[in-house]
Amino acid sequence: MQADATNTVDPSEIAKFEAMAAEWWDPKGKFKPLHMMNPVRLEYITTQIAAEFDRDLKGPKPFEGLRILDIGCGGGLLCEPMARLGATVVGADAAERNIPVARLHAEQSGLDIDYRHTTAEAMAAAGEQFDVVLNMEVVEHVADPLGYLTACQQLLKPGRLHLCSTINRNPKSFAMAIVGAEWIMRWLPKGTHQWDKFITPDELYELMTNAGMEPVDRKGYVFNFARFTWSISDRDLSVNYVTAALKPS
Repeated sequence: MQADATNTVDPSEIAKFEAMAAEWWDPKGKFKPLHMMNPVRLEYITTQIAAEFDRDLKGPKPFEGLRILDIGCGGGLLCEPMARLGATVVGADAAERNIPVARLHAEQSGLDIDYRHTTAEAMAAAGEQFDVVLNMEVVEHVADPLGYLTACQQLLKPGRLHLCSTINRNPKSFAMAIVGAEWIMRWLPKGTHQWDKFITPDELYELMTNAGMEPVDRKGYVFNFARFTWSISDRDLSVNYVTAALKPS
């Protein structure tokens, strides 16, 4: 089934991120939560890729030869580390204002990254394929999660790796991701997230399976308020979590 080229984009969600585009690389700005979370995101991503493709992370360019897509790339917080590890990186985002911010920062950092204002569906329709699709904190913002994940599956070469993170849907996630992050800490503007669009781990596994992928792993990202740090948990998926899935060969 070929995904429709436009059916999963939610214009109201895109507008939220357009308004914040200039702040992507400000670690104390509106994307502070992502800057704080980025080390554990990168730990999970690099470990999964290294294991799947038998790469030594201690080498100089361990991801050389791999083509990686970061869909919903924002300002490039994940694209740049992937490029430094040697991958050929494409960063795509439906929010047009994010792209020049990402391009400028990559240029200033001396990195060659292919940034595009486009959607997963449009890239799938064009026949693009990758070894790894990074799909981080995006699926809770789209209008049609199954259609979107189907496009992500089509963007993978057979046997290749899809990494997807999102937010669980339960009272704790409402308290932490919305009340805590948006209302009290003011890390994000009010209304950045909609609790009813959050997705439970079992729901995401079912969606990925229905989209033609095989889920193989899931972990939680846990925030410790006492230490003000993030860590990866094998068991606690109650708020933020990340999954790995493969496209059948």
